[in-house]
Amino acid sequence: MDFFKDHILSITLFFPLVGVFLVMLPKKDDTVRWVANVWMFIGFLLSLPLVCWFKRSGDMEFSEQYAWIPSIGATYHVGIDGISLLLIMLTTLLGFICVLCSWSAIHERVKEYYAFFLLLQCGMLGVFMSLDIFLFYVFWEVMLVPMYFIIGIWGGPRKLYAAIKFFLYTLVGSVLMLLSILYLYFQYHAQFGGYSFDISELMKVVVDPHTQVWIFLGFFVGFAIKVPMFPFHTWLPDAHVEAPTAGSVILAGVLLKMGTYGFMRFALPLTPLGATNSKVVQGVVILSLIGIVYGALVSLMQKDWKKLVAYSSVSHMGFVTLGIFAMNPNGLSGSLIQQLNHGISTGALFLIVGIVYERRHTREISEYGGLSNIMPIYATLFMIITMSSIGVPALNGFIGEFTILQGAFEANRVWAMVAVSGVVLGAAYMLWLYQRTMFGQLTNPKNQNLKDVNVRELAVLLPLIAWAFWIGLYPKPYFDILEKPVAKIVERVHPGYFAQQKAAPVQAAVAEGK
Repeated sequence: MDFFKDHILSITLFFPLVGVFLVMLPKKDDTVRWVANVWMFIGFLLSLPLVCWFKRSGDMEFSEQYAWIPSIGATYHVGIDGISLLLIMLTTLLGFICVLCSWSAIHERVKEYYAFFLLLQCGMLGVFMSLDIFLFYVFWEVMLVPMYFIIGIWGGPRKLYAAIKFFLYTLVGSVLMLLSILYLYFQYHAQFGGYSFDISELMKVVVDPHTQVWIFLGFFVGFAIKVPMFPFHTWLPDAHVEAPTAGSVILAGVLLKMGTYGFMRFALPLTPLGATNSKVVQGVVILSLIGIVYGALVSLMQKDWKKLVAYSSVSHMGFVTLGIFAMNPNGLSGSLIQQLNHGISTGALFLIVGIVYERRHTREISEYGGLSNIMPIYATLFMIITMSSIGVPALNGFIGEFTILQGAFEANRVWAMVAVSGVVLGAAYMLWLYQRTMFGQLTNPKNQNLKDVNVRELAVLLPLIAWAFWIGLYPKPYFDILEKPVAKIVERVHPGYFAQQKAAPVQAAVAEGK
């Protein structure tokens, strides 16, 4: 047990990699499916002790560090705080759900499909665990390869175009991010005489404010493309629409979070003076607000069910980046909660689309209507997920959006006023989608014999719905987990922030006494 506890991160990280080799052994496709599903489920179970053993100390927990490439100062250094923990749990759950939802959707090259998914799982977990920025970059690049093939081989009619576009966009951002990493790396050598990629060591590098702005911009482009922020978002709708259902779920649920995680883990702590530059903050917030409104308006115009959900991600992720660059506890905590919410709600929406697509092989909204008459369980689940995405109280979306808006209001009231419009527009496009597909008469004869959700499809959706209610009804554990790591980020970008907050009531009381 001590060995497992001491190495739980490495075991969780490389467990899917072992599965890559196991799924290549069976000859029958059904056996491959069973192996992949069981292996991913065990991987999820292995990650659960992280929640039980997590101490909420604010420091990196379950740390492991070993020499890797001593000549360049790179180490195998992994560890997690509350931010990483929540995203890792989201990854292990969605990874299993994606493999399970692929059971009847993938019929060609089944071995390769599941092998790529397991490799992708390993890459995503590595991104959230890495405390050495070179190790982080390796996992960041490794993750691109399986996602490229998942879209390019098992995607829709324009799959190659979407896959290449996804790969090139992300690769361009990665190169610029690498330049920022190398600058800090060589500055560390110039100032301290050694070489290190360790994040805690690179935070010691002293760089003038003007240069920090340029370093931050390198990180910004890499992470903004992955989010994706407006105007770097154009790869996203193509990738979502052409990817198989599981590819869309994992892309929305986890891969987009790597960009926002990168901002919180690397860009802000490593370049605090660049990140807090007034022009930089103003520019990023403007792009976030444009993304919120633009994504919602474009969603209203969509005729393709899946493309509507894809553009909604641009709007929802605009809220996430707005919360990050409010740079206060409410904004950052709300941003992290909203990252979870987006993974749950939008991931579930793509699963909802996938269920009817497997039955009808069309995503045109006009092809549907009145489905609640023949698929009542499906319509009920879809309604709950719609309410979750909109942000109705008692569901997860409300907690994240409300906290972000509170943080934005504290930073600048105008930001919050503009962002609120995204909430209203979000309700508009989601309710309109539901009305067009679920309500009314069942006029299309092709829909008259559609079957309601089966047991496997229920097993895929119910965990996400349960999680949505948990966050919506009792979010306290999540805020407790995030309190200390978020405070560290705030103190890093705004030294003395909490001392000023404590002093403010005293100063106000003194002023009133006078």
